[in-house]
Amino acid sequence: MNRILFYLFFGGFFLLLTSCNEKVEEQISKKPNILFIMSDDHAYQAISAYDDQLINTPNIDRIAKEGMLFTNASVTNSICAPSRAVILTGKHSHINGKIDNISPFDTTNVTFPQLLQKAGYQTAMFGKLHFGNNPKGFDEFKILPGQGDYYNPRFITATGDTTVTGYVTDITTDLTLDWLKNRRDAKKPFMLMYLHKAPHRSWMPAPRHYKEFTKKNYPLPATLFDDYATRETTAGPAEMNILKHMTLRYDLKITDAVLEELKIEEHLGIGGLNKFNPEQRAEWDKVYGPINEAFKKEYSNMNDSTLMVWKYQRYMQDYLGTIAAVDENVGRVLDYLDNEGLAENTLVVYTSDQGFYLGEHGWFDKRFMYDESFKTPLLIKWPNVITPGTTEDEMVQNLDFAQTFLEVAGVKSPEDMQGKSLVPLLKVEKEKWDRDAVYYHYYEYPAEHAVKRHYGIATKEFKLIHFYYDVDVWELYDREKDPQELHNVFDDSDYAQVVSELKEKLNELRKKYKDSDSLSNQYIQLYKDKGLIEE
Repeated sequence: MNRILFYLFFGGFFLLLTSCNEKVEEQISKKPNILFIMSDDHAYQAISAYDDQLINTPNIDRIAKEGMLFTNASVTNSICAPSRAVILTGKHSHINGKIDNISPFDTTNVTFPQLLQKAGYQTAMFGKLHFGNNPKGFDEFKILPGQGDYYNPRFITATGDTTVTGYVTDITTDLTLDWLKNRRDAKKPFMLMYLHKAPHRSWMPAPRHYKEFTKKNYPLPATLFDDYATRETTAGPAEMNILKHMTLRYDLKITDAVLEELKIEEHLGIGGLNKFNPEQRAEWDKVYGPINEAFKKEYSNMNDSTLMVWKYQRYMQDYLGTIAAVDENVGRVLDYLDNEGLAENTLVVYTSDQGFYLGEHGWFDKRFMYDESFKTPLLIKWPNVITPGTTEDEMVQNLDFAQTFLEVAGVKSPEDMQGKSLVPLLKVEKEKWDRDAVYYHYYEYPAEHAVKRHYGIATKEFKLIHFYYDVDVWELYDREKDPQELHNVFDDSDYAQVVSELKEKLNELRKKYKDSDSLSNQYIQLYKDKGLIEE
């Protein structure tokens, strides 16, 4: 009898334990999957959900149609590696230490993938991280070293390097889909970072897009010939002007032979052509050879204005050509989620590590707190939570991603993270959102592109910027009356009250985020110690 009771008791206990374990597994498996898609230097102007003048991006647009489009998303520091460090840590650059592309990433930082992995998420990363070769918190990764290559790229993995033949955007997607199909654990939710190199400089499209895009002509930006009239000491010295600083060889694919014949000297080679195999090079030459011949014939008749326009068109052709492949491949991944029944329980984010100038102010590149580089695309879909086709204009930043993903996963975020979860906005609970201004700080100077150090505050109505170190200049822009940010009204008496209020609010934000002049001086001294600044 006792033996029967013994078996009944422990058998029941075992069944109860098994049932509890199954319920725990079921709860874990029902947590939303997270797919984070990020491109590099993808301007919001080059997504048709924002503006359809330049390119049609139907697959990226799908995310907005099925979810939410953010019109006031921005970054805290508009440069590649620092932006990624902010995203991973949920902390401003001055706190996580990754202030520029030069300094190493402090691997003692706790990142949101580590916390999700610990909470039972299966994690993976494919594509461009930009810094480090052993990202923490990932069950599997294949990442490009540094900037990586457009053609036949090398990838870093946990077990060694590997080179894959083909086009990087297609390959990154192949790796992502292979993981989803063959190594995803269906019993666990996943957090997948799918990170594109494109459209980073030097803008090399996939072969299937050569002919189409090199024949296109694009409308000129209204500010292509900006003279920086009220920004002489800040915007004026920047080395990112299409006419003066965009190279014919590295950027626009004019060959050495043509440059030598025209007696034009440049120091940068054509980016990435050395990675071609013979078949790829032949395909390239069929399209870009005639472009070189046409330029050789036209060059002697060009003046500064016509050369500027020619450079702009070539820039757009290649830049937008790379985006065409990104859009196609995003479609491949979205289709897979739909076809496999995963879309219903997957939060999908599409963004860029920052914005980019597409000829506005005569520029390419990023770095400034002016809108084209400060603002970034952000599209999010989350079925049964986000109402399809909604638009959100609240001030959000890349600083907010970490805490958003942790809340979605039901994981408590560390107290030292500095962002705000976007979940209230996704659920249209705007009464829980109290941010009315965001903070920005750029550090990488003196360095490539010569954009001076500056920090600032932006609200929906105004933007106040302080340039420092070798200058002491303040700028104020009325974002509603002057959306192109052509008129610095800092010294305009009509805006004196605005300046006073924004300076006070800027000081409050700096204290909140633990930034200061003292900390800025420490980072300047770091540049001096490295020999990047002369004493």
